Amino acid sequence: MSNKKLKPEEPVEEVNEFSVEKILDSRVVNGKVEYFLKWKGYSSEENTWEPEENLDCDDLIQAFKESRKKKEAKEESSGRKSKLKDSSEEPKAVPAKRKATSDKKVGFDRGLIPEEIIGATDEHGKLMFLMKWKNAANADLVPAEQANVKCPQIVIKFYESRLTWQSAEAKNDTRDD
Repeated sequence: MSNKKLKPEEPVEEVNEFSVEKILDSRVVNGKVEYFLKWKGYSSEENTWEPEENLDCDDLIQAFKESRKKKEAKEESSGRKSKLKDSSEEPKAVPAKRKATSDKKVGFDRGLIPEEIIGATDEHGKLMFLMKWKNAANADLVPAEQANVKCPQIVIKFYESRLTWQSAEAKNDTRDD
């Protein structure tokens, strides 16, 4: 038997994950692909644009791309037929789904009380927090600058939860090496 000291198990950090139900649209912003997502368990009003690098749903992305290719091929072939029938007919404008989401209030503009920060990301070079709100089903990305001013204690709690401390015993072990 070994005289090795057993370390207590490290606490497991709880991570809130959101599941993608469906990819509705895509766009390119500053050279990066973003997808418009319908989240499982949330209404369509809660759909959000997310950068591809933040997603872990390769199968849904692939299915979306294949579906889009089929749709474009179908529209292209039906467009050719309609041009043969009546070349004076102009294409109809289709409203972009993005416009509806830009009118929607997000973050602190919703007037909700912040509960906790459940994640952080870089969006276009700015630190953003994924904020969970009290009595709300969904979370929003909010600029860290706003959170620092409007709910500093929640920001401190978020940072403290991610700190790792080295015990005095561990420091002594590294000095002996």
